Amino acid sequence: MRNAFSLLELLVVIVILGILAAFVAPNLIGAGERAKRDLVCSQMSNVAQALKMFKLDNGSYPDTEEGLQALLSNPDEEKYPNYSTHPYVEKMPKDSWRNTFTYLKTDDGGFELVSFGADRKEGGSGEAADIYYSRCRK
Repeated sequence: MRNAFSLLELLVVIVILGILAAFVAPNLIGAGERAKRDLVCSQMSNVAQALKMFKLDNGSYPDTEEGLQALLSNPDEEKYPNYSTHPYVEKMPKDSWRNTFTYLKTDDGGFELVSFGADRKEGGSGEAADIYYSRCRK
């Protein structure tokens, strides 16, 4: 009657676990950052929908200076007389690194949303790269 594993059996199990880890680990590394970036694009999409509703009611997107705060309260009652009776968003979402989005009204009358990424400053590469709404998969 055997009560224990032999050294050879233990080594075989360790080798098998090592091989499995070699195949699985590369797929898991970086998955957290990809998930954060995907979440940012999803949050930007929600803000973009609110901006589109703002434009539908008011005829244009808010000016860059008015920013995303225009979705929370009417920045100028004379300029936006058709502003909704309710805010376009209840609370302004933040990116995965707990920063507010940067809003820019473009020269063509559109808009751009930007998250400065993990480093929280403009520019950067890799995990610290800025995320632009126009470059998110829609």
